Amino acid sequence: MMEDASQTMARGEYLSAALSCKEALLVARQHNDFDRMKRICLPMLESQRYIRQEALDSNIIYSIESSKDIPEDPGPACYLFAPNFVGADARRFRSAANDAGIGAFVLTREPITSRGECPIVGVAERVVRIRVIPPKDNILTANWFSHAAEALGDQAINDAINASDPDDPKQWIVDDFLDRIDACPEHEKFIKALSDACDDAINAPPTPRKRRRGIINDPYSF
Repeated sequence: MMEDASQTMARGEYLSAALSCKEALLVARQHNDFDRMKRICLPMLESQRYIRQEALDSNIIYSIESSKDIPEDPGPACYLFAPNFVGADARRFRSAANDAGIGAFVLTREPITSRGECPIVGVAERVVRIRVIPPKDNILTANWFSHAAEALGDQAINDAINASDPDDPKQWIVDDFLDRIDACPEHEKFIKALSDACDDAINAPPTPRKRRRGIINDPYSF
């Protein structure tokens, strides 16, 4: 898989490379190969960086408030899903776009709060949520979109770190990051933090304990 990823990156096919990296990452986790996982993170980061930058450089930001707002021929651009869509809808759109070879940069916003804040949500195995300042005059820009995505990824890092107790096995912390990777796949610091978690788990002793985390109870996810 990583040979395929290297070849596709060399050809400039960054979405294909990113998807191969993710698949390889999950297979390596099944084999508790944390050293290989750490090495996969760098090409994953590089390929996702190109996907993110291409979308932002397009300076095209779609506000998706109904199905008619979804372009018939979507391209590598920014897509902000808004109510009545939820995070799971945006995740399905990105997955379908990726299957079609399109590197869509996707976020979801929830209704503006009474304090005038804009909740941004990312859905993975775990839901990540952060509140940001809405775009000025409700005009979406690439800078605002990038800022919102960065804030979401920063929150995902905090959530992954805070999910564990001090005596939890290092392997579980890796899983806490994997639980959230689909919420912010383009976030460089998140992938770097995942790499660090993999590094910590390389020489960690195996554990017979069964990993447990709280039940997901989020009406805005699935």
